[in-house]
Amino acid sequence: MESHASPAPSPGALPYYVAFSQLLGLTVVAMTGAWLGLYRGGVAWESALQFNVHPLCMVIGLVFLQGDALLVYRVFRNEAKRTTKILHGLLHVSAFIIALVGLVAVFDYHRKKGYADLYSLHSWCGILVFVLYSVQWLVGFSFFLFPGASFSLRSRYRPQHIFFGASIFLLSVGTALLGLKEALLFKLGAKYSTFQPEGVLANVLGLLLVGFGVAVLYILTRADWKRPPQAEEQALSMDFKTLTEGDSPSSQ
Repeated sequence: MESHASPAPSPGALPYYVAFSQLLGLTVVAMTGAWLGLYRGGVAWESALQFNVHPLCMVIGLVFLQGDALLVYRVFRNEAKRTTKILHGLLHVSAFIIALVGLVAVFDYHRKKGYADLYSLHSWCGILVFVLYSVQWLVGFSFFLFPGASFSLRSRYRPQHIFFGASIFLLSVGTALLGLKEALLFKLGAKYSTFQPEGVLANVLGLLLVGFGVAVLYILTRADWKRPPQAEEQALSMDFKTLTEGDSPSSQ
């Protein structure tokens, strides 16, 4: 039984779409930094610039890194499943930590300035996204990384995990757009309608955010770009299912 399955070839267009998504994502991060540097004074923790930590961290964490975490199973198609799982989880942990820093920054800034918290649609959506993201990671870790969940339980939960992962990513992009619009209206007010340079730059940033979100979701929804099951994964899964549930390998 020495059948060494050759690695599944990568779909021809997939690397180009992945590269395009990364170009969009990195441009979003760079443009967010440029917007904050050129028009908001930069980023610092112990000053009035502490607020600017919030949008930068949220874009890096809950948009760029979260999107990349979702793409792991499309990019690493032939690597060991456990290695891919660990990378997927580590990217999500990094995104969570960075987003947590951004969340602490905005609450601390509001406390110092005496501003009200959690009154806007952006803030409500932001808390919802952060809570859902935390729950999604904890449940995903329990089912897929922690050695305890049965094969059948993982199989039943996997579609929900994929659906909620994509939904939370979409909500993250939408919440970033709400926050961007809110920040522009607070500072520019009526001048926003006069095509101020900051407003134009931020509008372009918003379009890039949408573009990154669409690119990631397109890659995820292409059925022919899904990671092919490896021979050893199929064998291990079937053996585990047979041992734990009494199913015969022939019963699908």
